[in-house]
Amino acid sequence: MSVSEELHVIGRPLVEAQLAHPTVVGIARGDLPEPVFRSWLEQDYLFLLDYVRVFSRLAWQAPDGHLGDLVDLAHATFHEELSLHRSLSAEFGADLGGARKGPACAAYTSFLLDSAAVYADGLAALYPCMWGYSTLGRALAENPPAEPRYRAWVDTYAHPAFAELTGRVAVMIDEAAPEPGRAGRLFTEGMAHELAFWDVP
Repeated sequence: MSVSEELHVIGRPLVEAQLAHPTVVGIARGDLPEPVFRSWLEQDYLFLLDYVRVFSRLAWQAPDGHLGDLVDLAHATFHEELSLHRSLSAEFGADLGGARKGPACAAYTSFLLDSAAVYADGLAALYPCMWGYSTLGRALAENPPAEPRYRAWVDTYAHPAFAELTGRVAVMIDEAAPEPGRAGRLFTEGMAHELAFWDVP
């Protein structure tokens, strides 16, 4: 079993915990109160700005064969994923420019930026976000919400293109050959941050 496959085994019950979280349940039903999603949207916008920085920090260290992938991932996050947040912010009245990080966002981004000081560590630490959202998106798309704004959110993370980007990170993790135990610990810590992030401030 490859390192990325071992991480998937670790991650499956942790994704189930996210699927049971009230915020995710509300998105799935399409009845999450707007103030809750607005707050989540502002926090995730700030998170994704730092996620781009994590990709960029790793790109500086990357072997030649990974450099293009990391540049592509930074570009897709900044221009596509953040575009979704900007469009949804108008729908929900979010104040992206005035938002400030809550404790969960600050703790998660600090963990990621610190982990990215070591290339293989950084890949394992950032993988929960991509793999977790891709897995969540596909699960929620099996019975998508009728509410169009929440449906757009689900469709983004259920899209095959997002799954493809996630798969590219899995390949990079395996090629970077991190020590499996350490990779598992970083991945598990990242998944814990993912769950905490749904506790909207």
